[in-house]
Amino acid sequence: MTDDAPAASRAPQTAAPYADALLAQSRRDTVNLMVPGHGATPDGLSADLARFCGEHALAMDIPPLIDGIDVGPDSPFEEATRLAAEAWGARRTWFLANGASQANRMATLAVAGLHTGDTVIAQRSAHSSFTDGVILGDLLPRFVTPSIDGARGINHGVDPHALDEALTRAARDGAAVSAVYVISPSYFGAVADVAALAEVAHRHGAPLVVDGAWGSHFGFHPGLPESPTRLGADLVVSSTHKLGGSLTQSAMLHLGEGPFADALEPLLDRTYMLTQTTSASALLLGSLDIARRALVQGREPIGETLATVEELRQTLRTDGRYPIISDGFSAFPDIVAHDPLRVSIDVTATGLSGHRIREILAGEHGVHLEISTAHAIVAFIGPGKRPDLARFARALFTIADRAEPAGAESTLVFPPLPQPGPMTIRPRTAYFSPHEIVPAAEAVGRISADSLAAYPPGIPNVIPGERITAETVAFLQTVAASPIGYVRGSLDPALARFRVVAREP
Repeated sequence: MTDDAPAASRAPQTAAPYADALLAQSRRDTVNLMVPGHGATPDGLSADLARFCGEHALAMDIPPLIDGIDVGPDSPFEEATRLAAEAWGARRTWFLANGASQANRMATLAVAGLHTGDTVIAQRSAHSSFTDGVILGDLLPRFVTPSIDGARGINHGVDPHALDEALTRAARDGAAVSAVYVISPSYFGAVADVAALAEVAHRHGAPLVVDGAWGSHFGFHPGLPESPTRLGADLVVSSTHKLGGSLTQSAMLHLGEGPFADALEPLLDRTYMLTQTTSASALLLGSLDIARRALVQGREPIGETLATVEELRQTLRTDGRYPIISDGFSAFPDIVAHDPLRVSIDVTATGLSGHRIREILAGEHGVHLEISTAHAIVAFIGPGKRPDLARFARALFTIADRAEPAGAESTLVFPPLPQPGPMTIRPRTAYFSPHEIVPAAEAVGRISADSLAAYPPGIPNVIPGERITAETVAFLQTVAASPIGYVRGSLDPALARFRVVAREP
């Protein structure tokens, strides 16, 4: 611990010091001759804005660097971040206004700054912001493929044995590994064995970065999985707004109390300065303080939510037409638990794709879901919330009652995932090299300047620096041509053109 971040915060977890300081500021009789231009009042041209978001929000929308709020090591803002670190079991926590994407970039740049190697072992289904960090930090990724549910076209996590093999191969090849990057939980709620993954990474001399964007609520109830920070992860990306209850775009990055903490902490301070806006929204950052306090105090309402969500699962199980995907997670050795606040539902029996069912639910029943795939839909329920899940179930049964069973739409078969082409030049070099756009047939054998990922299953098929293979082109075009698939990062919907490096080394 640093001197200004004691093991136990000075304020209790029942406090929200930064949010309270913003509230106090909003009640003062002030004349604001500073930015933002609305002046924290609804007067004049700000009248419409006040009607849009409320006078109270305007009054708290203040700039950074105000005494008594966020200036100095003992400020309410710093106290709020110390409380967050304590709540999630971290050595230190950073409040972020640029989302978990900022946390991914911070983490990647920080491990690059360790200068222990230029290679990072990463889960192939890593978020695009991780690739951004790889490019910015000039790292060289080596990938571990997550387990894949081939029947449903979705990916899960990384098994510790697979990680150990990847790290062993890297050492045998003479690659100096700076970090390991994995995702837990997955979009579908699959939770990896973070403790075992941390042990493997540390045994090989590398810190473990966990993209826990979808698990910011973990650790706040016995019925939820534990916070990855308490399981040995060195860095944990937390998209707090997703299921932690803060405002959209707010996030946190947690530094674990592990063997790399002393080296990583100053590097994270520097990458924070590189990536955080200099005009961070006080509303976003204040919402993180409020969300932390709510989670810490929310054991009883979180328990009620868990019970309500389990009732939904049981209702669907009893009906039988909508299998619960997490009920089959035991078939995958990398999965040790699941997020009970995420209900992943197989819709194959209806004859409709998950995308179509999601459209019907929103358009006809007013039920909006987070994601859908060819064969599934996923509902997310915030901790401490009690939405009308009976309405959701009735809507699903209505759709199933009128649907044709096992239609062609839901039984589309995609070709097997192709192996990625060889990494010929570094991703950063490829990304910033002069490029050209060529027809798909001419792209085969060329070095990609883009990252392309087909959905399903959402694993990058090409990243900058890799050679494009004929199998990859065929796979991407097949997915793109289907009514239930798309390719993120493509130049056009049909994948007729590719962006490639113009002058190869």
